[in-house]
Amino acid sequence: MNLRLELLRHGETEQGGGLRGSLDDALTAAGWAQLRAAVAGAGPWDALVSSPLQRCARFAEELAAQHELPLAFDAALQELHFGAWEGRSAAELMQTDAEALGRFWADPYAFTPPGGEPLLRFEARILAALQRLYDAHRGRRLLLITHGGVMRLLLARARGLPRHELLQVNVGYAQRVRLQLDGQGALTEQA
Repeated sequence: MNLRLELLRHGETEQGGGLRGSLDDALTAAGWAQLRAAVAGAGPWDALVSSPLQRCARFAEELAAQHELPLAFDAALQELHFGAWEGRSAAELMQTDAEALGRFWADPYAFTPPGGEPLLRFEARILAALQRLYDAHRGRRLLLITHGGVMRLLLARARGLPRHELLQVNVGYAQRVRLQLDGQGALTEQA
């Protein structure tokens, strides 16, 4: 029996782009509008699961209340922690740490930002969360409200991409994708 997952990235945040990681930015008015537009006519879902960071959680609370759905927060679905790079843009890092940024872009599994979370640990955290969701909800349809890095990781796995191509997967604000997870942990992207 499979678990049907819809993943929704948070909308635009008050602090804008860059490596937000574990920073707890609020959504802008535009971010709220992006999310509301993304789920218009979507569903139905059996439950919602969200990152506890407010850029995901506040919208998840609104959506759960509107649709009278159970909502759970899972810290394992938080974004990759970027360490010393948190809150900085790629343009800033190109000025101060271009070589390290290039190494991270070329192969994020082989290079961890200073003080950051290694990609292997991030991947293990996300995959363990998916297994827990499968065990608790198989046969159901869930909406996961999460972050770009989480979605990139899961889409790259579903598409069978090699690890060094992880950052080639683009995920925009309020983008919604559908995946299916089977009992062996295999992910399939759904149209």
